[in-house]
Amino acid sequence: MTRSIDYIVIHETEYPPCGVPVSLAQHLLHLIPRDLPWQTRASGKITIDPDLSRLIEGEDVFGNPVAWLSLDTPHDGLLVRAESHVAVIGRSLPKPADSPPWEAVRERFRYRPEPCDANVLDAQRYLYASPRAPCDATLAAFARQAFKPEVPLLVGAQALMDLIYDTFTFDAEATEVGTPVHEVLTRKRGVCQDFAHLMIAALRSIGLPARYMSGYLLTDPPPGKPRLIGADASHAWVSVWCPENDWVEYDPTNGIQPDLRHVTLGWGRDFQDVSPLRGVILGGLAQAPEVRVTVMPEAEWQARQTAASAAAEKK
Repeated sequence: MTRSIDYIVIHETEYPPCGVPVSLAQHLLHLIPRDLPWQTRASGKITIDPDLSRLIEGEDVFGNPVAWLSLDTPHDGLLVRAESHVAVIGRSLPKPADSPPWEAVRERFRYRPEPCDANVLDAQRYLYASPRAPCDATLAAFARQAFKPEVPLLVGAQALMDLIYDTFTFDAEATEVGTPVHEVLTRKRGVCQDFAHLMIAALRSIGLPARYMSGYLLTDPPPGKPRLIGADASHAWVSVWCPENDWVEYDPTNGIQPDLRHVTLGWGRDFQDVSPLRGVILGGLAQAPEVRVTVMPEAEWQARQTAASAAAEKK
């Protein structure tokens, strides 16, 4: 029987009123999960408050759903809300030992003056350094702790994921959005974005294509406690290209391969390509937005809504 879970995903980004209006704002939004062989999007909608904007939807260069938000009417405060209904389908994971030696995969990407197939050409986009994932000898040495000579590619990827999971500490206070990968490597502390960038940079430094995966992770509430609305966060993990299996995913923050609990928004070279919301604001005051994320199985969400409606009727 096919395993699957239907989810409700709500991602809210709010700039509270500050008393000084913003006169012009341009934003790029990656907030709607993409359709994939293992993920079906039943619906996805972005709403803006105040409703003074122009919203154009399309796809970016990586095929991710994207929206361009433009506000040219003065406004004090902004709420961007995305609600999506998606079904995540269980995947069969390849046997790591059956993958080719990692050196053979690296050789596939040596320059040759001859045509290459579409899959290899696509993977080449994720082979080189990007703004948040550099390539150098230090990162290559880190990768080679997992990629010994003749090790199968996916065995090495699993070992690299385990190395990060076992020797690095999740610490939300240790880094910021722009913390360099080398600082994360030295301090051995960070968050999911840092660990994804580190693993990607290490893989690319030894000549292996790797891409940054952006999305959400279903988390469990404390025992005996209900799942909280708005208490989740965006998540990041890694995908490695393998000739026989296309792209294979790894979550170094949790030491697991993504399956039913991961909802995929999209992918790119690093966080900069698929950040949920970024842009330019003219006017207002400098302030950090409030971000609220809810990831909940649809059956649980509907039960919550039914209970809330019944409680409201009793008042």
